[in-house]
Amino acid sequence: MTTTTTTTTTSAAAAVERYLDFWNTPDATGRDRRASVTFARDVEYDAPLRRLKGYDAVLGFATELLTHVARHRFEPRVEPDLREDRARLRWRALAPDGSEFATGTDVLLVRPDGLVSSVTTFLDRPPAGFAAHDQG
Repeated sequence: MTTTTTTTTTSAAAAVERYLDFWNTPDATGRDRRASVTFARDVEYDAPLRRLKGYDAVLGFATELLTHVARHRFEPRVEPDLREDRARLRWRALAPDGSEFATGTDVLLVRPDGLVSSVTTFLDRPPAGFAAHDQG
């Protein structure tokens, strides 16, 4: 592995940590601070519910989503897979009682400066009541 690849992979690993911190921050002010060190201003976010473009759109979506799943926690199911400027994060969302609410996989594209420029989300096991047509 070259030094550039190692540095980029390390950057991707740090980006995954910041990304999870962003989704686990309960207040909008804290999420805004975390977003500024997590996402590029022109980030593209493609999820089953929406396609978003831009930092502000991701912040708005997070606020809306986290209103519906307040006190849920997002965590990795396994160690993230890192490959140069990409990370595959297989996550699970845990309800406040500790039960598994949903699982998914996010693929992050990380710029050399460590900011996430693109996220593609797949729901591996959507929450109960989430209609198949909602996935895109």
